[in-house]
Order: sequence, then C-alpha cells, then structure tokens
Amino acid sequence: MKERTLIVIKPDGMQHEKKILSYYEKAGLKIATKKTLKIDRKFAEKHYSASDEQVVGMGNKSIVASKENGIYDKMINLFGTEDPRQIGMKLREWLIGFITSAPVTAIILEGKDAIALTRKITGFTDPSSADKETVRGSLGTDSIAKANNEGRPVMNLVHASGSKEEATMEISLWFPGVKKY
Repeated sequence: MKERTLIVIKPDGMQHEKKILSYYEKAGLKIATKKTLKIDRKFAEKHYSASDEQVVGMGNKSIVASKENGIYDKMINLFGTEDPRQIGMKLREWLIGFITSAPVTAIILEGKDAIALTRKITGFTDPSSADKETVRGSLGTDSIAKANNEGRPVMNLVHASGSKEEATMEISLWFPGVKKY
C-alpha cells in the first residue's frame, strides 16, 4: 500500500538538500510535493506540539544520550531538573527557535511503507550515534551531548514523521488541502 509521510529539512540540512533527497529517492520513495519557506513561531509551535508523548520522548532521549556520554550531571545542572517532561519542554523551546531561524524545506514522500522506510533512512536522532548509512549518520556532525553542553537543540538535519497519526497531522499542517493518502 502506498503511504505518505512528511520530512522537513531543517536549517542545518539545507546546504545538503539534494544529497538528503537522494537517500529517500534511492530507496524508492517519490516526492509528492515540496516547498521551501521560513516559518514563524506560531507555526513552529504547532509542528513541535507540547504533547506529553513528544516532550517526554525528547527529554528521555536527552537523558539517555547524556548518560552514555558521561555528561548527565552537567545536563541536569543545565536544565535544573531530572524530569524528562521539563527537559523536553526546554528542548522544544530550543527547537522552535532553531527551526524558525532560517528557511526549511517541507516534503511529502510517498511509497510502500513510507513512514517506516523514511524513519530508517533518516537515522537515529543523535547523528553521532546514527548508522553511517543513514542521512544523519553520514551527513550529520552534531551530537546530543554537544548540543546539551552548549544549551541548544541537536542539529540533526531532518525531521521525519514518526507514525501515521503524526504524518497525517504534519501533512495537514504543512500542506493544507493536500491529499494525505
């Protein structure tokens, strides 16, 4: 079954846009539509929702990466808490600031199992830990630990929808009126 999903090439990935898109196209995904634009804060707040699932997930990824990189105490001092939700809310603020800082490209990809395939090609959130065959693993130069040390979001090139529900919501947000499936 053909499926549609969304990716957003973030400001740090824009210089690699053609190369990033080639990863998805080589895997058999087709570009249904795309646009480059600079978004405002209100739009970014909708994209990075404040749902518990999303913010706690971000907080937990940051905690795990900080433990793995031996900077957990430093991260706790930076955020002033060990609560994944509070950490995730701060990360959300950083992400909103980052994604609104310069133009981004939003793309609807379609193909068989597009969501799962896109997530696999995109790679793990932390470019320093991502498989070298993925977009983040091959083109990324940042790490969650470095970003936490510097008090900013990890620059990981691309956002990819994580589920059918998220893809449906994000396609509606970025491309109102475009058919989801």
